[in-house]
Amino acid sequence: MAISNAQTGATPASATSQSSPLVMRIIGAVALAHLINDLIQSVLPSIYPMLKANYGLTFTQVGLITLTFQLTASLLQPWVGYHTDRHPKPWLLPAGTVCTLIGILMMSVVGTFPLILLAAGLIGIGSSTFHPEASRVARLASGGRFGLAQSTFQVGGNAGSAFGPLLAAAIIIPFGQGHVAWFGLFAVFALFVLYRISRWYANHLSLFKLKQGQAATHGLSKGRVISALVVLGLLVFSKYFYMASFTSYFTFYLIEKFDLSVASSQLHLFLFLGAVAAGTFFGGPIGDKIGRKAVIWFSILGVAPFTLILPHVDLFWTSILSVVIGFILASAFSAIVVYAQELVPGNVGMIAGVFFGLMFGFGGIGAALLGYLADVHGIEYVYFLCSFLPLLGVLAIFLPRTKKA
Repeated sequence: MAISNAQTGATPASATSQSSPLVMRIIGAVALAHLINDLIQSVLPSIYPMLKANYGLTFTQVGLITLTFQLTASLLQPWVGYHTDRHPKPWLLPAGTVCTLIGILMMSVVGTFPLILLAAGLIGIGSSTFHPEASRVARLASGGRFGLAQSTFQVGGNAGSAFGPLLAAAIIIPFGQGHVAWFGLFAVFALFVLYRISRWYANHLSLFKLKQGQAATHGLSKGRVISALVVLGLLVFSKYFYMASFTSYFTFYLIEKFDLSVASSQLHLFLFLGAVAAGTFFGGPIGDKIGRKAVIWFSILGVAPFTLILPHVDLFWTSILSVVIGFILASAFSAIVVYAQELVPGNVGMIAGVFFGLMFGFGGIGAALLGYLADVHGIEYVYFLCSFLPLLGVLAIFLPRTKKA
């Protein structure tokens, strides 16, 4: 991977805007597809309590379901992105959704733990082919407003993750596992949306090639770029290990500590994920205005006081703090992705694949490890241990400026 000033992608907004005007209908369509993609994915952790009860699963097995999904969703993404940076594949957008559709339909009928893992893996494969290409489409349609485009794209996914548990509580929890199949209708609709997006993408491949010839502006050495990417990876690690404690185990934590019902715990998870969606949306445009490093610094380290307090408060303050934590912590991801794309221009898809892959990978490993810790030490211990992870945000001090002097 060459990292020279002759590479492409990290161009001044004005130059990019001239060659590619802002196309909000495409950004909105990609965000809608991301919403559906992540809504379907969020069904998986939403039905964990039901699967655990129906099949007598341990917390470790619950963590392995997440690990299977997250690894298939993460390992392929950088390779898909690397390949499509050089050979764009618009058809991958609808093709990935076919895998997601098959996986969610399987999840409605499987009755054994190995088949649950297979269904989770298929859903993960669908995700790994969606994110790199969809992220590139959002950037192509950004008109130089990269933070706005990335955050709008990402907030679609976060909104889907928020609504998934709510819909699962209304459709699946009262009626049983078979009703998971209803979410296949969302996948069919996503196929139609992504087919239309892929046609626009195919018609704008000349714009993609034009951007491949533009120059980087950050002027950083290869060593500085690599060290900055390592720091970003560690920040993603702290963020998504902590997020895994919520997405996979927050409902169990609320049920065990505060004796809530499954439906009530899902509502609290919805509020947390809704705050994540809002934080993601505001993080991108703010990063365009004040700088991505400032947003990253505030989002990771700034959330630490709230995570440290969370394990020691009652239900009311747990609800309040979970919303605050979700909002602040989520604001970093769009800034991290765009910052990394500016560091390694000309590799938009690969960088998106790497960081979405790290997101899923760290989330999956975190879920499996935290599930084991919950089995051994109890679910409350998991939240006490994870409360220290955002302190790694202090590493943001080592990130260089990427603006041209």
